[in-house]
Amino acid sequence: MLTPMQMGRKELYDSLPFTATFGLQKQERKLSQAFASYAADLDMLANSANEDGFIQMEDVAPQPKPGSEEEARWKKTQHKVMDELEIEAGVLTPSLMMAVLIAVLVMFLSGYNTGVMNAPAAVVFPGHSIGIWSLAVSAFAVGGPIGSGVAGSLVESLGRRNALLLNMWTFFFGGMILSLAPDMYTIIVARFFIGVASGSATVLVPIYLGELAPPTLRGTLGTMTQFATVIGILASALLAFPFGTPDPGWRYLFAVTPVVSLMQIACGSFLLESPRWILSRDPQSLKARSIIKKLRGLRFDYEVETEVELFLSAAAVQDNEAENNGSAVVQMFQDLRVRHLAVAAVLLQMAQQLCGINAVFYYSTAFFEGIIDNPLVGTTTICAVNVVATYVALLLMDSCGRRVLILWSSGGMLISVIVIVLALLGYMPNVVALIAVNVYVSFFEIGLGPIPWLIVAEMFDAKYVATAMSLSSQVNWTCNFIVGLVFPYLDEYLQ
Repeated sequence: MLTPMQMGRKELYDSLPFTATFGLQKQERKLSQAFASYAADLDMLANSANEDGFIQMEDVAPQPKPGSEEEARWKKTQHKVMDELEIEAGVLTPSLMMAVLIAVLVMFLSGYNTGVMNAPAAVVFPGHSIGIWSLAVSAFAVGGPIGSGVAGSLVESLGRRNALLLNMWTFFFGGMILSLAPDMYTIIVARFFIGVASGSATVLVPIYLGELAPPTLRGTLGTMTQFATVIGILASALLAFPFGTPDPGWRYLFAVTPVVSLMQIACGSFLLESPRWILSRDPQSLKARSIIKKLRGLRFDYEVETEVELFLSAAAVQDNEAENNGSAVVQMFQDLRVRHLAVAAVLLQMAQQLCGINAVFYYSTAFFEGIIDNPLVGTTTICAVNVVATYVALLLMDSCGRRVLILWSSGGMLISVIVIVLALLGYMPNVVALIAVNVYVSFFEIGLGPIPWLIVAEMFDAKYVATAMSLSSQVNWTCNFIVGLVFPYLDEYLQ
């Protein structure tokens, strides 16, 4: 029969995902070894606890006598364990900060190229048809699923750092082709390659940041990917004011992509390889230990070895998940326990794109023509609201819960769309349409924007999470392509 302490421990482990319990068990073993005699006393007291599981404080074993050798040994062990706990907490060292900033610039470029085609539609090779322009816009989403599909194998075979550098070179060459394009067909090809780079970025950057960041900074650094994306969209709108003009103006707008990617490549020496990836191939690697010392700001060898143990444990969990993935999508849908979760994940990704949010980011400038004097002002306002709403979403995410935010997000977007339609039909002033679009974007960012990505990792266990993420990404990019291709025809029909 389990003691109350053991039962409480079991309930805690059962309620957490495998990767979390692994770390807790590891830390529990460290503390138990450090305070073995006191842990034994507590276990003995737990066995004699009352039925409610309470222990009287006066029953706890006394601490060592002041000045004794036992007290000295106890304090030495306590300090070592606290040092190890501080190592796990982690700090934002200069090496970690530089690696993170260089990596998240990839997501900035992904966001920038999401919005960069919005403003110059009327000045890039004037006279093109709606079909050609919509194909140029949506070619970005054609390359996306291809990039996300190959990124998984590249990140394992080449390593995190080299895969990111290859991604930067793809952005560079795609951006150069785009800015020097002689015709619309070349622009379509360039957008496809940039889409491949953006799709792979959605896989590479989260993996890289998750492996470099210490546990206490992982959530904070993880949110930087979303911020970098929305800031990239905002930057494309702001730069459209000086550069959204006839040739050569629009070429400068497109040239931002190769310039930023070239800056990243030039700073490639600061882009450290993931110690987890190195240690998974060579547990005795001195290079991995040197990188860990830089990332964590460590001074002593025992601190480095403690961190090495944590990386090796995480790598073992990751390898176990990869082995358990089996026949991927088919196996996931055959498993009755997770089939409904898989359906929910797919439907959420479809809802995220088919709600039309990327129609706003792709074509808002054209949408605001005739509604306000300068359509770029409307587009920039939307992008700025998008950044603010993303920050608000981060504050609400844990306090309100996923389901509540999804419901509020969907309801708010529905009401906003109704108001937009009424304004476009002339039942309300044009300024109401501008306000309603901004409200629509705000409600999107507090729910349907971030949650479909977060909830997949939370719903699935280690066996299926990678497969579910891959499937969700494919569905998302496919629906993104449909929206980008179809919306101009719908807009023309409604007018």
